[in-house]
Amino acid sequence: LYSHQAEAVDATRAGRDVLIVTGTASGKSLCYQLPILEMIERRPAGRAIVLHPAKALSQDQFQSFRRALGAAQMLDTLVGVFDGDTPANMRRKLRDEASVILTNPDMLHAALLTNHTRWADFLRNLRFVVVDEMHTYSGLFGSNAANLFRRFERVCSHYGSHPQFIFCSATVGNPLEVAKKLTNRDAILIDNDGSPRGR
Repeated sequence: LYSHQAEAVDATRAGRDVLIVTGTASGKSLCYQLPILEMIERRPAGRAIVLHPAKALSQDQFQSFRRALGAAQMLDTLVGVFDGDTPANMRRKLRDEASVILTNPDMLHAALLTNHTRWADFLRNLRFVVVDEMHTYSGLFGSNAANLFRRFERVCSHYGSHPQFIFCSATVGNPLEVAKKLTNRDAILIDNDGSPRGR
């Protein structure tokens, strides 16, 4: 692992919210994939949500996650993209059986929170919420997302879960402030990029 990846995994294992701000293609995805894989291995009932601001990003990261599952010999684990293009029967299957759901804030608002009683088991076992591309949550969109995350945390608390947040971004100037405004929680900042770089 690169040093920032190891640091992120250690902080996550310690139960802290984590904020990874390192360069493009520095391996930020592994910073949240590894803790989620550990969760699946040690606590199969555990659940995780990975949020991306756009559907295309969810599809890309889904393929990356499938590769990670393959490397860990865990391909029988159900991981899926839950968005507007997901068929109704697959949505039900993901809700009832998936360990990891990759989705976006719109679906969190419109499909999950509005039907949270149907998601009770998933929410009860939710361990991680990953907010990828955190720098996109600014302006009006960021304000709406902050309200959404607060509602989401209240619903999780209702079902007895208190998931850790893992934030990722390559380009944000004030990461701790943004994370605090989004969730009203403190996170450990990991910004010492340990990935190789040319001169």
